[in-house]
Amino acid sequence: MNGLERAFAKMGARVEFDQLTTRNRFSGRIVSEDLALDVRQDRLGEYFLISRAPASTTELVVLDVQATDRHLLLLSRNGSAKHRFLLGHDERHWFVAGIPETTPVSRVRDAKQALKPDPVQSGERGVRAKYRNRRSNAVRIRQGEWFFIPAPDVRAEKFLILRKEPIARGGGKPHLCEELCRFGGETVYVSGGAPNGLTEKQYRALSDGVRSRWIWRVMRRNPKVYVRGRVRHPDHQTVVLDGWHEVLSNTENLSYAMRNVAFLD
Repeated sequence: MNGLERAFAKMGARVEFDQLTTRNRFSGRIVSEDLALDVRQDRLGEYFLISRAPASTTELVVLDVQATDRHLLLLSRNGSAKHRFLLGHDERHWFVAGIPETTPVSRVRDAKQALKPDPVQSGERGVRAKYRNRRSNAVRIRQGEWFFIPAPDVRAEKFLILRKEPIARGGGKPHLCEELCRFGGETVYVSGGAPNGLTEKQYRALSDGVRSRWIWRVMRRNPKVYVRGRVRHPDHQTVVLDGWHEVLSNTENLSYAMRNVAFLD
């Protein structure tokens, strides 16, 4: 067992290694030039898969492991290019999250903090440290990559309120909101072939043949979104929001690995 395997075993996870090829290059959850990190499943359950190109010179270093918390912080280093990833367990499943390069953290605790959007970090300055990483505290409620912050001043006309409305980021599984209202954003056409959406102009530029290959959904990209009531997701416990809450995603989209992922509603 090598050092990487020991680090993963310390937090109770399995890790496998594979070769990154042209065919499977974009099948990973996190992709850089010669590295893909993903969570897969076999008959024994979930495991982490690390795929590297055959001639890769990227070095992988585990910076921190928190066994009880079941998280580790992984650094990929290739010359001056450095990227950090938080790997761990959240409620029911293992996950991989890219950390913004503007926050060169070296501890799991700081990586979790770096993934919080600015309004959450600002609000939590008055929260005791031991409560800041709980799924719910006095400032916000978290479900996966989404943070919900109370917005008591929001008023929404009935005709603006959507019911059983999904929110998603890129091609991820949507979170289903009991009630939602949104303001602003850009109208986009979303499909399995365009998970981040195409603008009206881009969509109209497609040939009839290309458009017919997919089922398209009209959504809004990067709107201001508020939700209330139940928010459901198959991988997470349902949360119940009493009154309107602003929806904010974590900062993973600011990392190099997730730079092309957008907030869709």
